[in-house]
Amino acid sequence: MEPVEASDWGRIDCRPYRASDLEAVIGIFHSALRETASAEYDPAQIEAWSRIDRAVWAERRLRGCCRVAWIGTEAAGFADLEPDGRLDMLYVHPTHGRRGVARALLRDVETLTVDLGLVALRTEASLTARPFFEAAGFHVVEAETVARNGQAFRRYRMRKDGLGA
Repeated sequence: MEPVEASDWGRIDCRPYRASDLEAVIGIFHSALRETASAEYDPAQIEAWSRIDRAVWAERRLRGCCRVAWIGTEAAGFADLEPDGRLDMLYVHPTHGRRGVARALLRDVETLTVDLGLVALRTEASLTARPFFEAAGFHVVEAETVARNGQAFRRYRMRKDGLGA
């Protein structure tokens, strides 16, 4: 994918995840939860959501189509696409929020989705992420409540059709 200009903040380059990116993507994930998602979720939910197994994360990022967005030498966000067209994760570090990083990652993932021969992209969006996905052309398929580490979370199954059309 061609780099995307991010106005005064520099160019956004999206590239495939590398094993050496693990700590950066975990840091992005934790920061996004604790600083961004905490506006809609309580501390117990954030704590439950942020618990991860590093070995599982390392394996899953390498197995899927994980992309990392960079501004200069700093990892700014990441997205993880599964081969069936499910966007499993899309997180941006709060210091890079509202700078086009999520849009750049989503465009990159949409290109990958079309390259896989698929015409739709699916995701489960948090309360925090739902407005972003709606603005990007996704629609809510259904609202649901899921449990993670003993906490209940409200989220939305969303879908974007017509990719590559």
